[in-house]
Amino acid sequence: MMNDKIEKIKSFPLLSSMNENELNALAGYMVEHNHDKDSIIIKEGDLDTTMYLLIEGTVDVIKTTIYNDPFVCATLSDFMHVIFGEMALIDKDKRSATVKAKTPCKTYSMDSESFNKFCDEYPSGGVKLLKLMNKNIIRNLRIENENLKLIYQALIEEIEYN
Repeated sequence: MMNDKIEKIKSFPLLSSMNENELNALAGYMVEHNHDKDSIIIKEGDLDTTMYLLIEGTVDVIKTTIYNDPFVCATLSDFMHVIFGEMALIDKDKRSATVKAKTPCKTYSMDSESFNKFCDEYPSGGVKLLKLMNKNIIRNLRIENENLKLIYQALIEEIEYN
């Protein structure tokens, strides 16, 4: 069971360079969850300090509009080797989006207390985990920058043509 968990963690490219001790420790801190289709994994506005690695399945990242309508802003799948909820480990603020299982999913989670212990005990492994988190945040920021560009262009066109 632990070897399977370690292999799944190693499938994340930035974590595959961890040494055996780091991988064993990280696997020990990670909690496995199985989520049914349509279950809510993270709810926008909730306070929580848990990050998730998407091991199997597909999830939708959903934001609530100013009109309280749900808007799917991203769909994430296991082949992408993604994490979500990582900002909660650092800022401990309210969740910025809802994450809903689009298919049955398996995740590994880590809360901020476990994250801090892991980083204290295995600084090199902590750096690799932080790199994965940063890569994810940077990817999301780039996507949102493109979205802002599209919104700005649509606004300009609406003003010019109406």
